[in-house]
Parts: sequence; structure tokens; C-alpha cells
Amino acid sequence: MSYPPPPGGQPPNPYGQQPPQQPGYGYPQQGVPPQGVPPQGYGYPQQGAPQPGGYPPPPGTVQANNGYINIAHLGTVRIATMGQRFLARLIDGAIIGAIYAIILIAGVGSALGLSAEAGSNIEDCGAYTDPGYDACVDRSIQDAADSFAATMSALFTAILLIALVTLVYEWLMVAVKGATFGKMALGLKIVKEADGRAPGVGGGFIRYIIPVLGGFLCGIGQLLVYLSPFFDNSGKLQGWHDRAAGTVVIKK
Repeated sequence: MSYPPPPGGQPPNPYGQQPPQQPGYGYPQQGVPPQGVPPQGYGYPQQGAPQPGGYPPPPGTVQANNGYINIAHLGTVRIATMGQRFLARLIDGAIIGAIYAIILIAGVGSALGLSAEAGSNIEDCGAYTDPGYDACVDRSIQDAADSFAATMSALFTAILLIALVTLVYEWLMVAVKGATFGKMALGLKIVKEADGRAPGVGGGFIRYIIPVLGGFLCGIGQLLVYLSPFFDNSGKLQGWHDRAAGTVVIKK
């Protein structure tokens, strides 16, 4: 036999106590997130938001334009200043200029020696009389032609050596080591922005050839390429050649 519930009260519980509430059912408790939602402060950090728990910012992120950048495999590194890069360029210019001077002196000296020898052969023909004089002059003219060809060959060889030195110094050293001697002296290095490694043969060539092509515009284009980091508003001081190659210059 059942009795009606008392006024304003709950129906009596025949078992005399409330059953315990099973976890995961009913309404969520205050301060506890619903099931499947991680509590605040857990999970993956959102890009652009403060990084709790020591998470590094995404690669390529400039640290509030304060001269630092985050690069994969390297962490947070300092971007090389334009003053440091200029000093490195001066050191490189002195080194490569000395090499050029040695090559040119050797090439021009060889060319001048061959020309002087050809001229002396013609003067020696004055001691001959006809018909020996004509034969001497013909032989001297042939010697002069051979000497001119040898002179041009010496100069051409010097130009090829200069080009080879430039390729090895400005392209292959950057491609493999990420730095020339001038940059090594100042602790600078050229790295890929994506993974922090050396530019490689392809990236190094792109970075090398863009200033060279700019030099054909009376040198103005090359100057603009080297000054282009001043125009970069990303805080990375990337020149046009760096952007094309995907590289940045950092201070180790």
C-alpha cells in the first residue's frame, strides 16, 4: 500500500538512501570541464598565443622584433645585424681581392713578357741583309702572332681562375659550410629558415647568382640586393637573395 508524498516534499525512498551518482552522468560539477574537453592549460598551444609550459614558438617566428628568431633544430638564435654583415663583407673583400691581385699580376706579367720577346725578335732582324732580312721579318711576324695568342690565352686563364675562385668562395663555401671566411671570423652563419641547415648547392647558387645578375645593371642592381635587408619589415633582415633562397643570416 502506497502513501501520498507529504506536501512540498520528495517521495519517500524505499531503500532509505540516495544512490551514488555514477561518474560521467548527470550535470557536470562546478569547476570540472565536460567529458572530452581538456582542462585549461593542457593540450597543444595555439599559434600566436603565449606558450605555457615552455613550448617553443613555431619555426621562423620572430621574437617580437627583438633580434631573435626561432629556427628548427637550432632553437632561438640571434639574427646577424647589418653592421656585422658589412664587416664580414669587408674581410671577404680583402681576402678575395688579394687572390685576384696575385692572379692578375701573374697573368699580366706573363703577357708583358711574351710581348717584349716578340718585339726584340723584330729588332734583331736589322742585322740581316737581303734576302735574309725578309725571312727574318716573316719569322718575327709569325712569332709576334704566336706571342699575341699566348698573351690572350694567359689573360683568359687569369679570368677563368678569378671566376673559379669566386664560385668556390661565394657559392660552394656558403652551400656547404654556410659561411665564408669573413662570416666565420665574426661568428655568422647562413642557414635555411625552414630547418636550420646549410643552404646546400641549390640554395647557395640562388643566393650567389641574384647579386651577380644585378651587377649587370651597371652595378646598381647588385648594390640594391645587398641593401635590400634594410627594406625587410619582417624583422629577419632578409635580402632579396635570402628570400629567394629561403635563408637567414644568424649570429652563432
